[in-house]
Amino acid sequence: MDKEVISDLIDEKHQTLIKWLKDQDDDKWMQGPEGKWTTGQQALHLLQSIKPLNNALSLPKFILKYKFGTSNRDVREYETVVKRYQERLVDAQGKTFKGSQNMKIPNLNDKAFILNRLTIESKKLQYKTKKWKDKDLDNLILPHPLMGKMPVRELLMWTSYHVEHHTQSLKENY
Repeated sequence: MDKEVISDLIDEKHQTLIKWLKDQDDDKWMQGPEGKWTTGQQALHLLQSIKPLNNALSLPKFILKYKFGTSNRDVREYETVVKRYQERLVDAQGKTFKGSQNMKIPNLNDKAFILNRLTIESKKLQYKTKKWKDKDLDNLILPHPLMGKMPVRELLMWTSYHVEHHTQSLKENY
């Protein structure tokens, strides 16, 4: 998938999510289905997942190469990344990972801040995606808590799907 297409997809998925969240009644921000995250926790989780990626993409490439290495395979297609993620979710059986365990429930006062930060982080990610060289997107890898090490291009594709996945969950269950 071309980096321009990935950037546009990240934008589209975040805009859809943020519009949906803004359109919801404020009382739903702190509610969720029994035993599931609240709407606010879902939004906070997405913010927590995009910020480390933006931070990593801001580092010099040689540091990423030194710390995580380079890819030993071709980049997978978007559909393959999505399918692998869905399979890994089933294998994880609902487990959450380090940063999202015991997540606080954001107050209604936090809603505007979280949505604003999500918008800003999304824009940063789009910009960084376009600025990176294709060879670096394909060769440098970063760790993902569920998927393992992935080429940066795949992680960017996953990020757009991750937002879509949570948006669908919100629409269906909230």
